[in-house]
Amino acid sequence: MTEITLTNAEQSRNFPAGITAAEALKEMFSNKVRKRALALRVGEDIVDLGAALRAGGEVAAITPESPEALEILRHSAAHVMAEAVLEIFGDDVQVTIGPATADGFYYDFDRDHPFTPEDLAKIEERMAAIAAEDRPFQRQELDRAEALELFRRQGQHYKLELLEEIEAPQVSLYRQGDFVDLCRGPHLPTTGWLKAFKLIRLAGAYWRGDENNRMLQRIYGTAFFDKKELRAHLDRLEEAKKRDHRKLGKELDLFSIQDQVGPGLILWQPKGALMRRIIEDYWRREHYRHDYELLSTPHIARRELWQTSGHLDFYADNMFAAMDIEGVQYQLKPMNCPFHIAIYKTHKRSYREFPLRWCELGTVYRFEKTGALHGLMRVRGFTQDDAHIFCRPDHLEEEIFRILDLNLQVLKAFGFDDYDIYLSTRPEKYVGSDAHWDQSTSALQAALEHRGLDYSIDPGEGVFYGPKIDIKIKDVLGRAWQCSTIQVDFNLPERFDLSYTGDDGAEHRPIMIHRALMGSLERFFGVLIEHYAGAFPLWLAPVQARICNITDAQLDYGREVYTALRRAGVRVEKDLRNEKLNYKIREAQLQKIPYMLIVGDQEAAAGTVTVRQRDGKNLPAMTIDEFASLVAAETGEQGRA
Repeated sequence: MTEITLTNAEQSRNFPAGITAAEALKEMFSNKVRKRALALRVGEDIVDLGAALRAGGEVAAITPESPEALEILRHSAAHVMAEAVLEIFGDDVQVTIGPATADGFYYDFDRDHPFTPEDLAKIEERMAAIAAEDRPFQRQELDRAEALELFRRQGQHYKLELLEEIEAPQVSLYRQGDFVDLCRGPHLPTTGWLKAFKLIRLAGAYWRGDENNRMLQRIYGTAFFDKKELRAHLDRLEEAKKRDHRKLGKELDLFSIQDQVGPGLILWQPKGALMRRIIEDYWRREHYRHDYELLSTPHIARRELWQTSGHLDFYADNMFAAMDIEGVQYQLKPMNCPFHIAIYKTHKRSYREFPLRWCELGTVYRFEKTGALHGLMRVRGFTQDDAHIFCRPDHLEEEIFRILDLNLQVLKAFGFDDYDIYLSTRPEKYVGSDAHWDQSTSALQAALEHRGLDYSIDPGEGVFYGPKIDIKIKDVLGRAWQCSTIQVDFNLPERFDLSYTGDDGAEHRPIMIHRALMGSLERFFGVLIEHYAGAFPLWLAPVQARICNITDAQLDYGREVYTALRRAGVRVEKDLRNEKLNYKIREAQLQKIPYMLIVGDQEAAAGTVTVRQRDGKNLPAMTIDEFASLVAAETGEQGRA
């Protein structure tokens, strides 16, 4: 009889091949662990408790605390949701796919009649009944032909389409009750593990994400092992709705998107444009202080430039169609880097010039499908806070150190000091030599370790021309947003035949570093709105104070205060309408304005203002100069004009 060896922290034992995961769990772990286990890790694989083990390895129990547990729970919840939908709506529904996601799960259905919020309540109720029945999840291995016949009998043509593309002779299915689904697993032992779940919303989704295919109905849900965790998650979702940058952007009159202009194209309203200018001014100042030089480049270029750069080979699907100008093909730029390379080539370069640090707030254009567009977070035209450093090989690590330091400084200035860092390595499709990739990856890794920064390896997620560091900032709700990136590139200098004269008199190839700190300025702006819920710190607030008179008797004094504060550099508005003071204060609070300056007869006589903060607290009365000094002190260095 063939034996396998299973090992954990406490023991190593031999078992007959074919022992189930549940049997191995019983023999290798305590009753306390066994009762809480929902799956078993064997080597690199996670298997159901009913799985027959054919190979040995190190084993670990998957319990609700395990990192993999939520995905198993949520994937199982998706299956239960699909079963509930079929039980309620019967032959009216075609089932497609239903994966777990970072925050929950979804399942896509093809149904002629739209689901309603009332339907979600019915589905959720039926899911609870299925969970209460404690139905086992059973894995089945079938010949592909048998599986085709099974789903053909059920009339589930989406499953047939998926099966037709599978070349393996056998496929795995999962069954609970009368519901069966094509699936690799693993799943929970039984439906009884589902005790805390909620269906969240409805959405549309094209089959396989292709807008040429049929539009399906997607039901989103989430699940946790604990009802308290579920409640906390639902509370976060409610808070996220309140902070939605699309909602607040409209209420605070920061930006708009209009069909007449085009989807994914942002119109910056006066307040949004002012706030954007504040961000850009800070960015330019810090880059000047860190020895960068500012560039400005066109929005289009000859298409052949993108052929040379490789973007047409690797990035064409994300580029807009070419335009014909006097018989020559031009292209809206998706990147700024080829323009910076063109500037590099305007002079013969010497080793004494390096490093060259060039930066640009350059607007680029990338094609996104309409269904993928999302406010400021995913657009078709956006400004990148781009920079490119051309350096010698002996400069590489030091330049990455400098970039990381500036990067973290800028993020901190905007209120972000919690982030995840990833080192993304060589993808399957890449250009350049393995030696260059290894050198680049080592330099990025050394910089992170030298600065004592925790990071994770993101295998295969580098760009086609080089490895990169990605920094995902976390907002006040703990959500991660991709913003900063640092990429080492040996490829473009090679493609454009860049060179410099070394101290030996010979020609050498420079190294190019691509770098963005905020990434897309539009996305960063959207993250700022949601992070602060529109109540921006004083240095960022487009309006720092609003003057509110009590009666018409203070009109002239209100205007004097307004003029004096404008001259002092305070971003101020005046509300001198013939309205009740409480009404004016309420409006200013809804607009998230940091300070309200109340002027009545007493203030006019004394040459002062009464200062009220947006949280309702009152400060002592002060002169106009004293308030201007307060604003200057609170805004600090980053708010300097």
